[in-house]
Amino acid sequence: MSLDAFLALLVYAFVTSITPGPNNLMLLASGVNFGFVRTIPHALGIGCGFLVLLLAVGFGLGTLLTAFPWLHMALKVAGGVYLLYLAWRIAMSRSMGSGSDGKGRPMTFLEAAAFQWVNPKAWVMAVSAMAMYTNPQAPFLSVLLISAAFAAVNLPSVSTWAGFGTALRGFLSDPVRLKWFNIAMGLLLAATLWPMLR
Repeated sequence: MSLDAFLALLVYAFVTSITPGPNNLMLLASGVNFGFVRTIPHALGIGCGFLVLLLAVGFGLGTLLTAFPWLHMALKVAGGVYLLYLAWRIAMSRSMGSGSDGKGRPMTFLEAAAFQWVNPKAWVMAVSAMAMYTNPQAPFLSVLLISAAFAAVNLPSVSTWAGFGTALRGFLSDPVRLKWFNIAMGLLLAATLWPMLR
């Protein structure tokens, strides 16, 4: 992969990782409701789960999904249902969890990692990156380079959203503001399903 192509890949990885999507909206809400430190496992789970998904797609999972369209549809349906469940949980949250005695809890590392397998945006990012940047003359090396590029930019990018949420904690400490923020975040998260329905 040429230096120009790798720099273009880094820009693609950054833009797709930092723009709004299910992961980033959930991290924003988690930062507000639980603070940055308690959201770290969620952010790490996203980074690791997406990296594993990316490697799987690069090493042949995309071909499997093309060969078995029903499997792709099953993943889409499962992802949509789970996304709606998470949107409901966020929208119904009414208090900030400041410690272990808080009513809610942030998403765990494993939950966040597993969510990548049913996250529509993660699949689009992984398949598109592999389609655009894999070199047929060096497929193994290019899959590793693509994965390294995403690993370098994904965690800092998604953590920014948790940081934004943490910065809003003071403003949203008012229960009424928090209620409407969580409802808005739940609705926005549910709206991320729209591209999948078309």
